[in-house]
Amino acid sequence: KLYKLSLVIHQPSEETEDKYMAEVPALPGCRAWGDTPTEGMENLQSVAAGFIDSYIANGDPLPVWHVAAEAI
Repeated sequence: KLYKLSLVIHQPSEETEDKYMAEVPALPGCRAWGDTPTEGMENLQSVAAGFIDSYIANGDPLPVWHVAAEAI
């Protein structure tokens, strides 16, 4: 299944160890880092997939974005 999720990319800073940080706000704690924005997004794809798999494996309901994404 494919899901459409919004993401945010943060510029490098001391807090991100001078890396770009990409995160999915709808999945608290779902973050990945990279040397470029593209690398951060690519790394985030597998992390987000793991988060979703974990929700499903544990029988936890997916966040609200799930309903809207399936309708698209």
